[in-house]
Amino acid sequence: MNIVFAGTPDFSVPALQALLDSPHDVVAVYTQPDRPSGRGRKTSASPVKQLALQNDLAVYQPVSLKSAEAQQALAVLQPDLMVVIAYGLILPAAVLALPRLGCLNVHASLLPRWRGAAPIQRAILAGDHETGVCLMQMDAGLDTGPVLASARCPIEADDSGSRLHDRLAQQGAQLLSDNLAAIERGELAAVPQDDALACYASKLEKAEARIDWTMAADEIMRRIRAFNAWPVAETRYGGRQLRIWDARVIACAADALPGTVLVADKEGIEVACGKDCLQILKLQLPGGRAVSAGEFVNAHAIAGMRLDDAS
Repeated sequence: MNIVFAGTPDFSVPALQALLDSPHDVVAVYTQPDRPSGRGRKTSASPVKQLALQNDLAVYQPVSLKSAEAQQALAVLQPDLMVVIAYGLILPAAVLALPRLGCLNVHASLLPRWRGAAPIQRAILAGDHETGVCLMQMDAGLDTGPVLASARCPIEADDSGSRLHDRLAQQGAQLLSDNLAAIERGELAAVPQDDALACYASKLEKAEARIDWTMAADEIMRRIRAFNAWPVAETRYGGRQLRIWDARVIACAADALPGTVLVADKEGIEVACGKDCLQILKLQLPGGRAVSAGEFVNAHAIAGMRLDDAS
């Protein structure tokens, strides 16, 4: 098959590599335009573009696929299949109809669970015990097309958003690779999704990362896990941002206001919550590196203070 690949972030890279390792021809790669990133705000290529250039692939970076010019450029490639993974642009109906075998999406959830931009983090936030990846035949809706194949993945109790992201990226690439021959032969049954079971995984916002200590400790812990490595759960310590990278829930019945630091020693920083307590294990102040709780308490007298994202 002649395959056009469309993707942008790190999550897309293993699948592109799987296609490059297959007997099929990747005739072009579509990715988002280069944008400023990092502290220096230097313009940089997406991870997908970097891999494409390393393999001498033609790279297209339109700001939209709605124009006749952009659609004609794609049509000239005569793709049999277009594989789309976290591309970031909406594919108009005219584009969906261009490839002979249509457009296929690798999505990081067990559809119809968690349609949308942040399925990995939303699954952790919701306390799901399982997620997975799906191969979906794309249609005009948002992750609404029929599912061709899927693979399940347990969500472990200590999974962070970044750890689960990496596992699902590899699993999605394997699912795609395992089914390419069947896709080419048209052997996969397209199973319609049950819209009544759908959940919307909205894009992550920085404001969500602010910890509300009146929540139960297990709910706060899910936020810490889900928002690692972005946007990273945070609170306020002496008026400054305090990022929390790792913690654990401790059963307790503290007679203290939520956010109060009950204990601070080398084992951890224990904070009262709406229910139970949270023991912070790894944290970071602005301009510094992430450190263990033991390192932090050696330099900061935090015991007895009240952490509050509004202070």
